[in-house]
Amino acid sequence: MTDKDEMAEDRTDWAEDRTILANERTFAGWMRTGMASLAVAIGLKAVFGAFDPTWVAKSVATVFVAIAVMIFWAAALQSRRAQKRIASHSASVQPHHRMTILAALLSFGSVAIGVILWWL
Repeated sequence: MTDKDEMAEDRTDWAEDRTILANERTFAGWMRTGMASLAVAIGLKAVFGAFDPTWVAKSVATVFVAIAVMIFWAAALQSRRAQKRIASHSASVQPHHRMTILAALLSFGSVAIGVILWWL
């Protein structure tokens, strides 16, 4: 293998590592978007707390809770798909199960927030 071929292979390896790291940043961005959706749900309760009938405001808040859960799971699934397609050469990759656990915990917390909003 020539020096030119080795350099091209190194560049390809580094590009794959950058793509893995970009995938993790994208996952974090999706998590932030899901948390923002939860903030909207909580904010709706705060803004429309005295709204009558209360079930309308609670229903709209529940929609945002459901959106947050969908975002969390979509992020975990997309991240897993991307990690399976790309090989890591020198980047330290987050394990699949860690992202799935994070999505599950955030989903559980989102559902709990939804339940609390209905009780208030």
